[in-house]
Amino acid sequence: MYAQGLREYRRMNAQFAVESATPHQLIQLLMERALARIAAARLYMEQGAIGEKGSAIGDALAVIAGLRASLNHKADARLAGNFDALYDYMERRLLHANLRNDPKLLDEVSGLLRELKEAWDAIADRASGADPAASAPARAGG
Repeated sequence: MYAQGLREYRRMNAQFAVESATPHQLIQLLMERALARIAAARLYMEQGAIGEKGSAIGDALAVIAGLRASLNHKADARLAGNFDALYDYMERRLLHANLRNDPKLLDEVSGLLRELKEAWDAIADRASGADPAASAPARAGG
């Protein structure tokens, strides 16, 4: 019963976060979700839980597809094209990780996505006037 209540609380909390988020924050939430699902896939892979691994990778693929769909090709076609190619690469690596049961490929995609998220977070810090260096330890711990 406790687990069910906790799941419902998390679902409601996530729904509120999405409904109240700015477009920039929505991208941050998507990146966090993808990283969480890739981490879950790695754990399931280590445990030999094939179905759960496939589901987690499928979730990560769906999130990355959402990130691709959010690209604004009209604002900067070259930059959007570069991100589109990066997301395509991540999707292919995740598919290979699933097929080959290769945690190194999951780690590769996590590393790429983490770097991208750090850059995205720094943009938000600069836009809000915060010092990214001062807020980095708080983000790393939370």
